[in-house]
Amino acid sequence: MDRIRITDDIDFSRIVYGTWRLGDDSDTSPEHVRNKLAAAIDQGITTMDQADIYGGYMAEEIMGNAMTPEIRGKIEVVTKCGIVVDAGRHSGNVRVKHYDTSRRHIVGSVEASLKLMGIEAIDLLLIHRPDPFMDHFETGQTLDELVSAGKVRAVGVSNFRPYDWDLLQSSMQSPLVTNQIELSLAAHEGFTNGDVAFHQRSATPIMAWSPLGGGSLMSGDSDIGKVLDAVASRDGLDRSAAATAWLLAHPAGIIPVMGTNNVDRIARLSDALKVTMDRQTWYALYTAALGHEVA
Repeated sequence: MDRIRITDDIDFSRIVYGTWRLGDDSDTSPEHVRNKLAAAIDQGITTMDQADIYGGYMAEEIMGNAMTPEIRGKIEVVTKCGIVVDAGRHSGNVRVKHYDTSRRHIVGSVEASLKLMGIEAIDLLLIHRPDPFMDHFETGQTLDELVSAGKVRAVGVSNFRPYDWDLLQSSMQSPLVTNQIELSLAAHEGFTNGDVAFHQRSATPIMAWSPLGGGSLMSGDSDIGKVLDAVASRDGLDRSAAATAWLLAHPAGIIPVMGTNNVDRIARLSDALKVTMDRQTWYALYTAALGHEVA
């Protein structure tokens, strides 16, 4: 599988395995989770996407229980922090769901993530959501300190708009290396509202969450579904491969984050690389997503 450069010494697999549903599976045993990780690794998908809040603050521990030195040596770990809800380790201490980008919270989250996953360093830490109450000097300095201390190899953000990105980056020495945003045929606004263009201009890779539209693209007899089927069938593949290939084909270097608990589906995530996707095919899918021809 192709790799995409994130920093001078970090590169990610072209497709990322998203682990936010690990805690939703009826089987969270270390052996079963290792089977999922192995199914991804065997096809070259080595980058694993986590967040402290996933699974009610339990997904990191579930993955950590399955972690072995051999697996750790083969993967890149991405995790996020900043969302606080009344669940898991925060149960009983949260009056209202909120964002927390304070030094105390970020450092505490990183320490917890390292312990729960049984790793010495996080390859990429993301601030999960833009915080309207953020002190960008405090947040930026904290991220810089974590990189300098070696607890985090690189930092980025998730769901930030360009102005949120610029604000945080203005207070930092370390570069922000990616923005994980929602992008799919069901959520394509980023291609025209400036989000993709902003990062494409500076050659900053974009991570795309919910690339299958939360599953909405995979069922039903909609126009977009029919076009996905037509595109996928030419290569003997399924809708998910075609929808993912649509993102992979874009020159901005978009990295889809794919989440499933089904081992067989995990083993087929790389099928997206087999889809024939030229400019007109890309626009055929985009037109179906828009519901009308481009102007």
